[in-house]
Amino acid sequence: MKSLDGKVVLVTGATRGIGKSIAHTLADNGAAVAFTFASSEEKAKAIEKELTNKGVQAKAYKSNAASFTAAQELVDQVLTDFGNIDALVNNAGITRDNLLMRMSEDHWDEVLETNLKSVFNMTKAVQRTMLKNRKGSIVNISSVVGVKGNAGQANYAASKAGMIGFTKSVALELGSRNIRCNAIAPGFIETEMTEKLDEKTVQEWRDAIPLKRGGKPEDVADLVLFLVGDQSAYITGQTINVDGGMLT
Repeated sequence: MKSLDGKVVLVTGATRGIGKSIAHTLADNGAAVAFTFASSEEKAKAIEKELTNKGVQAKAYKSNAASFTAAQELVDQVLTDFGNIDALVNNAGITRDNLLMRMSEDHWDEVLETNLKSVFNMTKAVQRTMLKNRKGSIVNISSVVGVKGNAGQANYAASKAGMIGFTKSVALELGSRNIRCNAIAPGFIETEMTEKLDEKTVQEWRDAIPLKRGGKPEDVADLVLFLVGDQSAYITGQTINVDGGMLT
C-alpha cells in the first residue's frame, strides 16, 4: 500500500518545473491528482496521460486561479469528477521582475493576483469540503524571497511573504477542525526556467549556497508529499525552507 492511496490532491500550476514534479511525486505515491494549467493544453494533456499511466486517476483543468469565480467552479468540478479533495497544493505563480522605480501598476497587480489572491481563492473554495470532512492539508508554495526579500522583486516578494502570513492565519483558524496549513519556501531550484540563464551566473549562485548546488524540483515535491500525508499530522502553521542552507 502506498502512503497516499485513496487521497485526492488538487495542485495548481502543474505543467512545468516544481508543479509538474509535485504532481508526479503524488501520483507515484498513490494519490489521485487533479491539476490546473493556464495555457498549454497539449502539455497538460501529456502530463495527465503520464499520471494515469501510473495507475491513478488524474485530470487536467484549464483554470485561472486568480479568479474567485473560476476557483469556485474548478473545485466544484473536481468534487464532481473525483468525489472528494483531501489536500490542496497552491503552486501557481508568476514573476514580473523590475526595480520598483520601473515597475508598472499592472505588473504589481498581476503578480499579487496570480500568486497571492489565488491562494485565498483556492483555500476558500476547498474549505467547505475539508470542514465537512473534519480533516485536510493545504500546502502553499512560497519562496525564500518572501522570507528575506530581493532587489528587483518587490511584487514577487510581497506576494510570497503574504502567502506566509496567510498560511499562519489559516492554520490558527482551521486547526481545531484537523485542517493543517503549511508553507514551503524554495530557494534556488533548477528548472526549465533557469536553463535559459547564463551558466556563469548560475554557477555563482550555486557557489553561494552551503550545499554548493541548486535544488531539484523533486526536493520540493518530496516535502509536499510529507506535508499532505499522515506522517506530518502534527505539523501546521510552519514555513519550511528548501534552500540548501541559503538562508542559514
